Amino acid sequence: MSRAPVIAAIAILFSSPLSAQMSKADVMSFLDAQEERFTDVAMEIWELAEVGYMETESSALLAGELKAHGFTVERGVAGMPTAFVASYGSGSPVIGILGEFDALPGINQDRVPFRQPIEGKIAGHACGHHLYGTASSAAAIGAAEWLKQTGSPGTIRLYGTPAEEGGSGKVYMVRAGLFSDVDAVLAWHAGDQNNASPGSNLAVKSAKFRFSGLSAHAAGAPERGRSALDGVEALDFMANLMREHVPQEARIHYVITSGGSAPNVVPDFAEVYYYVRHPDPEMVRSIFDRIVSASEGAALGTGTTVEYEVIGGSYSRLPIVSLQEVVYENLQAVGGVYYDDQEWTFAEMLKETLTPDLAIETAAEIMPFEFGRTYASSDAGDVSWMVPASTLSTATWVPGTAAHSWQAIAAGGTSIGPKGMMVAAKTMALTAVDLFSDAAKLAAIKAEFAASRGEDFQYDPLLGDRDPPLDYRASVAGGR
Repeated sequence: MSRAPVIAAIAILFSSPLSAQMSKADVMSFLDAQEERFTDVAMEIWELAEVGYMETESSALLAGELKAHGFTVERGVAGMPTAFVASYGSGSPVIGILGEFDALPGINQDRVPFRQPIEGKIAGHACGHHLYGTASSAAAIGAAEWLKQTGSPGTIRLYGTPAEEGGSGKVYMVRAGLFSDVDAVLAWHAGDQNNASPGSNLAVKSAKFRFSGLSAHAAGAPERGRSALDGVEALDFMANLMREHVPQEARIHYVITSGGSAPNVVPDFAEVYYYVRHPDPEMVRSIFDRIVSASEGAALGTGTTVEYEVIGGSYSRLPIVSLQEVVYENLQAVGGVYYDDQEWTFAEMLKETLTPDLAIETAAEIMPFEFGRTYASSDAGDVSWMVPASTLSTATWVPGTAAHSWQAIAAGGTSIGPKGMMVAAKTMALTAVDLFSDAAKLAAIKAEFAASRGEDFQYDPLLGDRDPPLDYRASVAGGR
């Protein structure tokens, strides 16, 4: 066999930008060197715990980090003051990464493995978005460094996406056309395991139903009153009856956000906040319309009036298997989360509060590659119907921890959270490098996306043409 082809192949390998200037191992080393800074950023956002559309400091912090690394940052996009787009590089392909940073109201917790709320704090990062936005920014910075060192064409773009928790921030960004030139999008989420399998979730539509009546003395002149709370309760009763007559995959849930102030005053205003979910966005529309009809019947029957405001709505996620395969391969290369002695002690103590619990060693494992469905929702679903989008979860929490729990806040506020965060950052950065480097791979991903979505697809956002509800958390945030 002639040595000439072999010598030529070696020459090509070592003259390529990837091998000569910055390998994927170099990208991981680059991120490792900045882990302390990324951890500081995540912990500052954990402390801030700003709720949807009010994440002023959290958004500015992440935007500032990206700008410091050479990104061009456009803030206040799509009519949302805390939304931003940060870009580095030029030309195609364009790879986007999603970053969230809003906290959940009504739950908070200190960094301890037993229940200990922080007095006076209105919210907490029970869904790990302090880690989400930071890891995504780190991944974008790592990918930008690869573009810089290799001189490769392409654009890395970090989308700072506010108000995921019920505010549908990404939907407004989709509606504004901010993803129209993107070739693929990478996303992840905090979790209690490392998983890059393809999967989907539930579409959702939410609204606040507001009833108005007539106030009166509840004992002295009840006949003069028309209770707005009666309207809410009548709607809730009918919605609960409806549960028997919707597909079993559907979810309907609500909370009464205003029901009056004193029992001896017939309330002239009451409000209830509804979510409707199902895997199919069109089924969500149908069930939601039935809730609207029930509200009108409730108002008619109680002598009140009703109006409603759509708060949010998002599609279910469209899975792209070929993209998930790339993410999975890189997750395997990065590996899971390993605890030191202090973290292990914390995990053992927290594990006593978890039902069901999982073996602590699970944090170091990579889950098998298999299709799955979650019963939560995310505004990233709309993005996935506009452009091929990936999903990923890493062990930022003690195995067995559920999202939206005090245990998630506690673990996410210790060194356990940032360890999982860096697994996500490295996995996404390496995936971005693959997509920049392999045009054939990216083309196959886009072809699968086109086939899965269908050529007749027409995007019609579930939240309609409403403006972003910038004040939807104002009542829980003390009017901030």
